[in-house]
Amino acid sequence: MGGHVTGAAGALADELPGWVTLLRAPNPGPMTLDGTNTWVLRAPGAEHAVVVDPGPADDAHLAAIAAHGPVGFVLITHGHADHTAGAPRLSELLGGRHIRAADPAHTIGGAPLTEPGQHLGLEGLQIQLLTTPGHTADSVCFLVEHGDERVVLTGDTILGRGTTVVAHPDGHLGDYLTSLELLSTYRGIRALPGHGPALADCGAAAEFYLAHRRARLDQVRAAVAAGATTAPEVVARVYADVDRSLWWAAEWSVRAQLEYLGVEQP
Repeated sequence: MGGHVTGAAGALADELPGWVTLLRAPNPGPMTLDGTNTWVLRAPGAEHAVVVDPGPADDAHLAAIAAHGPVGFVLITHGHADHTAGAPRLSELLGGRHIRAADPAHTIGGAPLTEPGQHLGLEGLQIQLLTTPGHTADSVCFLVEHGDERVVLTGDTILGRGTTVVAHPDGHLGDYLTSLELLSTYRGIRALPGHGPALADCGAAAEFYLAHRRARLDQVRAAVAAGATTAPEVVARVYADVDRSLWWAAEWSVRAQLEYLGVEQP
């Protein structure tokens, strides 16, 4: 779910590894950018692939994913519908393959993803779970390695273009900043986001996001000091340059920012 900066979050990746395929869902919009990115990962010569984020319940998109089978299992970065609505049907199309997510509500067959650092390797791919709450409480990322190549699948924690919304009250800004600090350590590793283009450097993108969030916090502090007392009043001051049709989403982030700053909200 996108945010309020329109430029890229860092240098774009010049190419994807040969074992990575992008299937973009046909659900473009202000909050989904070009559409939800479904990633298919298969080590060279391997029989089974791993799918990350099935996307919406779009029959043609799900059929396109299934055409890349056989699939070992499906991973979910977080529970928003633009990433998960197609998961039950995809599991059926894949013959009942497990869907793995942090939230049991989005887990089908296998156990939920609850252990930081958990390894989920499959046929030449090393997959490590990175717990990265903040955008939502159940947000996770995946560090995937094949040979000497590594990528981080970032879901909506880092987008390829713009910034993401901290979806208050499920999302939490303190957790989000901690998650960005974790991702900032993955320097020089390509980021494969849930929306937008792939980025050349996950760590650099995380640093960009951290700087943006800190700047927004300074703006919110200034708005409160100037007399803004409610989230809508802060949005009107801080996000005046943002299309008003997106102010509802900005209000989520502002409520998270006010909570982080200890400002009581009506």
